[in-house]
Amino acid sequence: MTENTAGTWPEPPLAGTEAQAIIGALERQRATLAWKCSGLDASGLRTTLGTSTLTLGGLLKHLAHVEDSHFARLWLNSPVGAPWNTVDWETTPDWDHRSAADDTPEQLRTLWQQSVARSRTIVEEALGEGGLDQLGAYTTRTGERPNLRRILLDLLEEYARHTGHADLIRESIDGLTGEDPPR
Repeated sequence: MTENTAGTWPEPPLAGTEAQAIIGALERQRATLAWKCSGLDASGLRTTLGTSTLTLGGLLKHLAHVEDSHFARLWLNSPVGAPWNTVDWETTPDWDHRSAADDTPEQLRTLWQQSVARSRTIVEEALGEGGLDQLGAYTTRTGERPNLRRILLDLLEEYARHTGHADLIRESIDGLTGEDPPR
């Protein structure tokens, strides 16, 4: 991954391996989400847009869950840890979004940052053992197993979708717009 001219913004390499391009794009989405959620107090992280109940705090908590569940479930085929393993997802499928209002901005940011750190470690170890074609431990009902490429691309898609939501919500709070932080 390369950085911008200010030296602080992740950019996918212009000419790199497939793994570097995918991880670089994912890191850019992660950085954009972090920027859109930065500098806000609890009220800012609880702000909604129009009739939507989606908040920046809810996005942070949801994406922390996605980070943990994608790699625990799909790559390692292991149970997802706390706090996710204490939730009755059948009766409260949007728990991560709704419960974020009960957390402080520091708790939300820390939860997300720790989930991202765990994912980075897993991916780094996996790539050290082989490439993107490696199969995860999870097996579907039809006997298929996702490869690392598919898991990373699904995660990238999830971030891209929600970073668009974060753009709109943040702009409604204080007018912050753009793809990159000021240089």
